[in-house]
Amino acid sequence: MLEELRITGLGVIEDTTLPLTGGMNVITGETGAGKTMVVTGLGLLFGGRADAGRVRAQPGRAVVEGRLRLSGRFAETVHARISDAGGEPDEDGALLLSRTVTVEGRSRAHLGGRGMPVSMLGEVGEQVVAVHGQSDQLRLLRPAEQRAALDRFAGPEHEKLLDATREAYTQWRRVVDDLADRRRNARERHQESDLLRLGLDEITRVDPQPGEDDELKAEVQRLEHAEGLRAAAQLAHQCVAGGLEATDDTPDASTLLGTARRTLEAQAGTDPLLGELAARLEEAATLVADVSVELSTYLAGLDADPARLQAIYERRAALRALTRKYADDVDGVIAWAQRAGARLSELDTSDELLDELDREASRLAGEVAELAGRLSVSRQEAAARFADQVTAELAGLAMPHARVEVAVLPRPAGRAEPTLPVNGVEVGVGPDGGDEVELRLLAHPGAPSLPLQRGASGGELSRVMLAIEVVFAGSGGPPTLVFDEVDAGVGGQAAVEIGRRLARLARSHQVLVVTHLPQVAAFADRHLVVAKDTGGAVTTSGVRVVEDTERARELARMLAGLPDSDLGIAHAEELLAVAARERRS
Repeated sequence: MLEELRITGLGVIEDTTLPLTGGMNVITGETGAGKTMVVTGLGLLFGGRADAGRVRAQPGRAVVEGRLRLSGRFAETVHARISDAGGEPDEDGALLLSRTVTVEGRSRAHLGGRGMPVSMLGEVGEQVVAVHGQSDQLRLLRPAEQRAALDRFAGPEHEKLLDATREAYTQWRRVVDDLADRRRNARERHQESDLLRLGLDEITRVDPQPGEDDELKAEVQRLEHAEGLRAAAQLAHQCVAGGLEATDDTPDASTLLGTARRTLEAQAGTDPLLGELAARLEEAATLVADVSVELSTYLAGLDADPARLQAIYERRAALRALTRKYADDVDGVIAWAQRAGARLSELDTSDELLDELDREASRLAGEVAELAGRLSVSRQEAAARFADQVTAELAGLAMPHARVEVAVLPRPAGRAEPTLPVNGVEVGVGPDGGDEVELRLLAHPGAPSLPLQRGASGGELSRVMLAIEVVFAGSGGPPTLVFDEVDAGVGGQAAVEIGRRLARLARSHQVLVVTHLPQVAAFADRHLVVAKDTGGAVTTSGVRVVEDTERARELARMLAGLPDSDLGIAHAEELLAVAARERRS
């Protein structure tokens, strides 16, 4: 859960800290006091888009910091991902997050004591927090979002089937597009193929080898300077080991080293230091002998063949002709030939290849159609369960006669997307299959079944959204849920039922609720109030925890706008008592 949230320099909030608890946290306050900034701060902390216009001019940057403590599978997943990125939790297991946004729009993120990309905060947010507000209700009205909600509810096996469908669809469209491109651009492909083949034929005739140009260059150097190299090597060989023209009065290095070693060894008994030097001279003699052998080998292998030199000149000229056309060096020419060969296979427009691609496209189309059919059946099964569970929740939200239906319909053919026969019907098919999903509401018996956007009022839509979230929470989901005034347009008994449902949800999740309804706020485990301070030159807001009498006064303000009214406070205390009994039951 999120244990603490600190916001600095954001909107009307100058600097405030929200101490949060497990269970249900409620945030209330006058209109314009800054309740929305709390949700905005949460969004920033978990990777949301930064709006520099909300940053206070002084100090010129907004900072949001949070302390997150996780357990179970959430802790394992999140901590492992953060460790991979170089961060780590505190010694007590808490995870520190922060996001900074400057007035110029620059943004920085820190996680687990390390600077991180903002996207990393988003990854963590997807795992641990779900935020629901008025915009989420509007999003739920879109057919694609309704299909995504049903897919999320359907479970892991359905998710695997959906992933398989997306993968098969991607492969199918790739083959279809490739086939169409080869047929559409056959002439241009033939022209490019001819040019590539000319180049490949020229390179194949020369047959360059990796590193050949450097090797030939070194060999030319030896052949062109063979006489000078031979003279230097012969003189060196004579100096270290004697030679063809050495005389008796010009001793070689090996002889001199031997004489020096023997002379020192003769005196080693008198002074051991001379013995040590004699041993080192013996090592030097061994090294000189090795050099002598290598010089002999070098002289024997030194070649001054003019025919070989001419052949190398011709070979280098052939290689230079290739490097002038295709690359800077021989290795680059070889790489060009490899790329050209791969490109030729891409440009192939032979009848054999086109027939093969046609068969592959047909096979993949059949696979997509089969997976889409299975996906449709799975959605229909999940739709019935989803509708029953959401309807049951609506009964507890003061909508006892309402019913939600989830219609899974074949997507009409003839749109921009391709069509396939799915379960015997020609339908439009996309990466998510061939279904359209529509949430419908029967507000009361005898009422027509209408899409949510037509059949639900604002208050009803809020309750449907909450019912869906309760259903999702029962099957897992993030441990922290945030509701930003999803109770708008609701009052009376319905408001009490929303508070009761949120309190029930808080038994298994941490719930943060921004609300203007006292019936909802009464169910809170912790009540925080956002209040404006207009005493200075600039209006600011802060957050404080209210308890006991202060809490009753806040509820009285929410009930009647009169925090000091004895009647309002009595009504608030009664509401708190009812909520306390409900939470204990």
